Amino acid sequence: MKRIAVLTGGGDCPGLNAVLRALTLTLHEARGPELVGLCDAYFGLLDQPPRLMNLNPENVWEILDDGGTILGTANSGDPFSWNGQDRSSEVLQRFKDLGIEGLISIGGDGSTMIASGLMEAGLPVIAVPKTIDNDVAGTDVTFGFESALRCATDALDRLRTTGESHRRVMVLETMGRDAGWIALTAGIAGGADIIVIPEVPYDLEAIAEQIATVRGRGRSYALVVVAEGARPVDGEPLYRDPENERLGGVGWALARQIEERTGVESRATQLGHLQRGGSPSPVDRVLATSFGAAAARAVMNGDWNQMIAFKAGRITSVPISEVAGKIRMIPHTHPLFVTAKSLGICMGA
Repeated sequence: MKRIAVLTGGGDCPGLNAVLRALTLTLHEARGPELVGLCDAYFGLLDQPPRLMNLNPENVWEILDDGGTILGTANSGDPFSWNGQDRSSEVLQRFKDLGIEGLISIGGDGSTMIASGLMEAGLPVIAVPKTIDNDVAGTDVTFGFESALRCATDALDRLRTTGESHRRVMVLETMGRDAGWIALTAGIAGGADIIVIPEVPYDLEAIAEQIATVRGRGRSYALVVVAEGARPVDGEPLYRDPENERLGGVGWALARQIEERTGVESRATQLGHLQRGGSPSPVDRVLATSFGAAAARAVMNGDWNQMIAFKAGRITSVPISEVAGKIRMIPHTHPLFVTAKSLGICMGA
């Protein structure tokens, strides 16, 4: 191939620029194909004229520790459902017109589904998994997760001291639409008493009993971590924007319900996009760099239609067809879940 494209799709996360840097540098060292970036994902491709960025060592060398993405991103603009229209054939034609013979798609489950569709239509694709939610199937971890975990754990450390000072229940709402990896891992790292995740519908009575148990031990405060996609046993997740299915607010709702049920003053903090922003952690820089370099090697070896993955301690790949459309949730047998239960942490039920 003489020319390939790369895009960053879905929500941003720390480490995207590290992937772009490694991909560019590795292809350059191997004298591989020309690499162009699609600005704002498929929006940049379909604009007239297309908005592209030529990627070379000079414009990526210093972006290793930068948050966000120099290409821009978008969590809308699905070519197969673009304002109700299927523009996938237009996308494929635009690639052909631009002399682009293959695509590196850096994104989460939504981006991988789109990549799978384009792959089935004949475009060679390599997917690179990213999301702070850590819920992409086929890989043990995604870059961006560890940076978000640090943010959430730091928040819990801070909430603990203010909660202790005011004798309050402190509720921290993290991201996590379908899976509670951030909430569970940060909850263990931050010494939470209660962790509420989408995989376990929560029971207010069980949460109230845990708070009573904690206070009965002589502790004046309690820490609660809740993922944004959590739902009560008799209800649905809380949407701040139901029309567009944008989650948010379960932390405040839970804090209010806890205070009403227990009589203990409760406060909520929603981390929101703080988890997405900022410089990637050293772990995420290395993982993202490894993913980018692996994607470049796959290009050079002609190993298309694969998703780069980290499994059992090493960088590998899995067929996109095996993972597209699947979510990696937390089974109740997972070591982290078992650890939380063994510590006496209430998992919401």
